[in-house]
Amino acid sequence: MDHTFRFHSIAEFHKFCGLPNPEHPLISLIDYSQVYYPVNDNKMKWIQHFYSVGLKRNVNAKFNYGQQEYDFDAGVLSFVSPQQFLRIEMNPEAKIEPTGWLLLIHPDFLWNTSLAKKMNTYDFFQYAANEALFMSDKEEATIVDLLVAIENEYQSKIDKFSQQLIVAQLETLLIYAERFYERQFLTRTKTSAELLTRFDGILTDYFKNGEALKHGIPSVQRIAEQMHISANYLGTLLRLHTEQNTQQHIQNKLISLAKERLSTSALTIGEIAYELGFEHAQSFSKFFKTKTNQSPSDFRTAFQ
Repeated sequence: MDHTFRFHSIAEFHKFCGLPNPEHPLISLIDYSQVYYPVNDNKMKWIQHFYSVGLKRNVNAKFNYGQQEYDFDAGVLSFVSPQQFLRIEMNPEAKIEPTGWLLLIHPDFLWNTSLAKKMNTYDFFQYAANEALFMSDKEEATIVDLLVAIENEYQSKIDKFSQQLIVAQLETLLIYAERFYERQFLTRTKTSAELLTRFDGILTDYFKNGEALKHGIPSVQRIAEQMHISANYLGTLLRLHTEQNTQQHIQNKLISLAKERLSTSALTIGEIAYELGFEHAQSFSKFFKTKTNQSPSDFRTAFQ
C-alpha cells in the first residue's frame, strides 16, 4: 500500500519509532541505534512538521530526498526542514548496527528567538541527500559535543535561561555546519567543476532548443531539477565558485544571447524578446537597458 506517514509532533515520531516519550515536547536528541521503523515492506515515505539534524553511521537504508538517493555508509550530517518529503528504503539483510544521533526541533521551540527567522536562511536545510555533509573525525566530534550539550540542557531543570542556552548551542552547531559545507564545496573541485559545466550546458540547451518560447525564462528551480540537485545547493555552489547566484547566471546568459541576436540577426526586437522567453518586448527592453545601460535599439545600431 502506497502510504505517506505524517508526523505533526516529536512525540508522534518517538511513538512510531518505538522510543519513550520525549523529555521535552519541542526538542529531542535521539540515539539512532535505538530507532526502529515498523514497516512491513522495508519502504516508507514521510513528511515531518519539524526540523531534524541527523548525524548517522552505518544506516541500513537508502534515504531519498526529492530526486536523489544516498547510502549512509560513512558518518555524514544531513538536515531536513518542516514539510520536506522523505522516502526511505530499508535493507533487511544488512548486519551492521546503525549508530549516530538525530536532533529534532519543532518550529514552536524557536518562537521569539534569534533563530525564528534565521532558520530559513540556512541553505543546507533544503539540500538533497546526496548533498549531505561529510565530516572529518575532528569535525564530527565538534558536532557531537554540541548535540550532547543541547541534550544536557533540556534534561536539566528548566529555567528562564534554558531556551536561550539551547538556541545559542544550536546556532553554534549551524555555524559550524556552514563552515564545514563551505570547506566541502571548495575542496571537491572536480565534482564542482562537473556540476558547473552541466549547469551551463543545460542553460545553453534550454534556449537553443526553443524551450524559452514554450515555457518562458527558465526558473532557478527548473534548472536545478534538470540537474537533479536542489536549488539551494546549486545557488551555494555558484556563489562559492563564481561569486554570483543562479539568477545572476541566468540573467547573464540572457544578455549574452540577446547581444548575439541583436548584432548578428535580422530578427526584430520583439522576436528576440519572445525567443528568449519574455512575454512582452517592453519587458525585454527594460531588462536589457538595466543590465547594459543601453536600449536594444542603441546596441544594435552600433553594429550597423
